[in-house]
Amino acid sequence: MIDTPRICVQVQSSYIASQSAPEDERYVFAYTITIRNLGRIPVQLIGRYWLITNGNGREIEVQGEGVVGKQPHIEPGGEFQYTSGAILENPMGTMQGHYQMTEPDGSLFLVDIPVFRLAVATHIH
Repeated sequence: MIDTPRICVQVQSSYIASQSAPEDERYVFAYTITIRNLGRIPVQLIGRYWLITNGNGREIEVQGEGVVGKQPHIEPGGEFQYTSGAILENPMGTMQGHYQMTEPDGSLFLVDIPVFRLAVATHIH
């Protein structure tokens, strides 16, 4: 029987007013991501891909190894949580992407990161 990895990704974002400068078109957001391994085999996060879209529709792609300088191993039933950030030139935008993960046998798979909003609370309609 083949056990397919089951990974759950949850995101919470917030606006960081103290680091932002709206007059300079600089809006800083933090996001905390929790990655849970709901499967029965350990996995390792080895890479990430982000598509960041600002409120004007401008897109930026970001990819690289791991997250926040780590390539965490996540045991069955375990989780990994980290906080990172993004800077936009306007008060609203979105992020989405995927993680590249590997199983103990070296098999690679992708885990989608659902689209989430980055928004200054006063600009949400």
